[in-house]
Amino acid sequence: MDRLKRKKIRQERRVKRVRKATTSKFGRMRLAVNRSNRNIRAQIIDDEKRITLCYAGTDQKDLGQSAKNKDAARKVGEAIAKAAAAKGIKQVYLDRRGQRYHGKILEFANAARENGLEF
Repeated sequence: MDRLKRKKIRQERRVKRVRKATTSKFGRMRLAVNRSNRNIRAQIIDDEKRITLCYAGTDQKDLGQSAKNKDAARKVGEAIAKAAAAKGIKQVYLDRRGQRYHGKILEFANAARENGLEF
């Protein structure tokens, strides 16, 4: 098994372990952040009803052209916080999808907090 395949398997295990622990503990909506090589996407999910309530990502035209850097992550954080405020959502928990809490994920989280989300 090559290195990238092992890395992906470890990430999937982290995702499942964290999801299992957090879904049962909190009565909040889940703020899932997905970072790929091209885009940063975030969505607020109601796990009980299994629906997506809000979505923001760099693949949307109104968030600009830069999709790979920390500025783009900040814009997505601001956009998801504004969309959540419009739907009346204040408290969420952050699901990093097995990614480290630094760089783009950290910028996203700080921007979402600054614009009114609590997690």
